[in-house]
Amino acid sequence: MRAHHRIALATATAAALTGGLLGLTAAPATAADSTTVAKADFNGDGIGDLATSAGDAYVNGRKGAGQVVVLYGTKTGVSGAKRTTLSQDTPGVPGGAETGDTFGSSLAYGDFNGDGYDDLAVGVPHEKLGSDTNAGAVTLLWGSENGLTGKSADLPDPAQSSHDYWGRVMAAGDYDGDGRTDLVVGASTSTLYLYKGGFSSTGTAPSRTTVNPPIQSGDDKYPFGPMNLTAGDVNGDGRTDLVVDGYENKTPYGWNTNYWLPGTANGLSTAAAKKLRSGIITGIGDINGDGYGDIVSGAMWDGGKLEDGTPIPDASTGGRVNITYGSVSGPNRTASINQDTGNVPGGSEKGDGFGSELDLGDINGDGYQDLVISSMFEDLGKVSEAGMVTVLYGSASGVNTTSRAQSFAQSSTGVPGGDEKADHFGADVKLDDVTGDGRADLLIGSDEDGGDGALTYLPSDGTRITTKGARFVNASAVGVSTSGTPRFTSIFAN
Repeated sequence: MRAHHRIALATATAAALTGGLLGLTAAPATAADSTTVAKADFNGDGIGDLATSAGDAYVNGRKGAGQVVVLYGTKTGVSGAKRTTLSQDTPGVPGGAETGDTFGSSLAYGDFNGDGYDDLAVGVPHEKLGSDTNAGAVTLLWGSENGLTGKSADLPDPAQSSHDYWGRVMAAGDYDGDGRTDLVVGASTSTLYLYKGGFSSTGTAPSRTTVNPPIQSGDDKYPFGPMNLTAGDVNGDGRTDLVVDGYENKTPYGWNTNYWLPGTANGLSTAAAKKLRSGIITGIGDINGDGYGDIVSGAMWDGGKLEDGTPIPDASTGGRVNITYGSVSGPNRTASINQDTGNVPGGSEKGDGFGSELDLGDINGDGYQDLVISSMFEDLGKVSEAGMVTVLYGSASGVNTTSRAQSFAQSSTGVPGGDEKADHFGADVKLDDVTGDGRADLLIGSDEDGGDGALTYLPSDGTRITTKGARFVNASAVGVSTSGTPRFTSIFAN
C-alpha cells in the first residue's frame, strides 16, 4: 500500500529516527478558520464545497498521475452528482498527466485573486521538470460561478535547484492582516515561501518572502522539512498565524516538534516563534469560545518522553491528542487526551492511531468549535485496521471529555457500508458546512475497496452529528479510475 502524503512523510522520517521501528502507512488535515464554521465556496453560492484528491489515480493510463475532485455543497449535502473532477490533462491546467506526478497530493483553498470565489492551490510534489525527478509544482485553480473549471495558473518554484517536492505542503491565510488571502508553500527543506495575496490571473503575487522556522531540512533519503502547515488566529489579533509540524533542528536530528509562528503586519515572524507539544497533524479552532484559536495536534505515535521531556514517537501505543489553548500572547496551557481519558469512546490500544487525523468546526452552532479525531488503524472485533472516528464537543472549559461524545465506524447503525480489513475509516476527516445551514457536517475519507477510496457524509442535525441523511460516495461515482489504488479522499483541502 502506498502511504498517504503527510503521514507518509512523517512515517519515513520517524522510521529513520527510530531505526525503522515504525511500520505504519497512513493518510493526511489542517484548519481554515479558528472561530467560525469552515467553508470553501468555489462557486459563490454561499454553501460550502469539498475539495479532495485521488493523488494516486490513473489518468489516461498513466499510473499515479493524480486527480482532484470537488464536490459542491447543496441543501442536502454533497454527493457525486454535483462535482468537478480535474487532472493535468484537463484543458487549461498547466502541464500534462504523467506517471507518478501525484497531482493533488496537497491542497489549500482561499480567494487568492480577490474576485469573491474561493480558489484551490494544488500541489504536485512529484512533478518531473527536465532531469529533476521530484522537482514538484503548484497549480492555482481559479473559482468562478461555475466552480473550478480548469482555468488556472502555474506558481513556479523560485528555487528549484535548492530543494525537491515543491508544493508538498501549503497553507492559506491572511498572515499580514490586510484582508487578502496569502499562501505559504513548502518543499523538502525548512524554508517556506510566503506569497502575498492579490494574485494575477497568471499566478503572479504582489510579493514573495521566505520564512525559516527552526525545523530540520531534508533530502530525498530523509524527508524532513515541514510535515504539515496549519493556519489560524491563535492570539486574536486579526492576523492568521501558522503552526509548522516538523522535526527539531538538531544535529544529527531532533524529535518531532511543532512551532507557532505569529502573523504580523509584515507577515510571519520566526523571531517570536514558540515551541509546541509534538504531533504530526494539527488543526486550529476556538474550542472554548474565548476568541482565541486553540491548537490541536495529533500524536498518533506516543512513546513517552526522554529525560529532558522530549516526546518519543512510538507506534506501539494508541496515540494521543495535545490541545494548546490560545490567548492574547499566543499558545498558553496544554492538555492531552487519549482514548482512556474520561468518557472518550473506546480504549487506548496498541497501534490505534488516535490522532492520525483531526479537524475542528461548530456542529451545533453554540459558538464553541467541536473536534473530530480519527483512529484510522483501530481494530474492530476481528477486523484489523477498520478505523473509526470520534467527535468531542467544545465548551467554555474546553474539550468536553465527560459527556456528549460520539463515535462512528462503518458498522455503526445508519453509517453506509461495513467494517472491512484496512478500510482505514478516517483516512482524512473534515468538519465543514456543506448544507449552508451554518452548522458543520462531518466528512470522512477511507481506503475503501483496497485503496480505491470513498467518502462518507454524516450531516449535522443542528445539535449533533446524525446518520439520518448519511451518504456514501465511491471513486467510480466521481469519475476516478479504480485501476491500481487511486486513494480518493485521502486528502481534504483546508
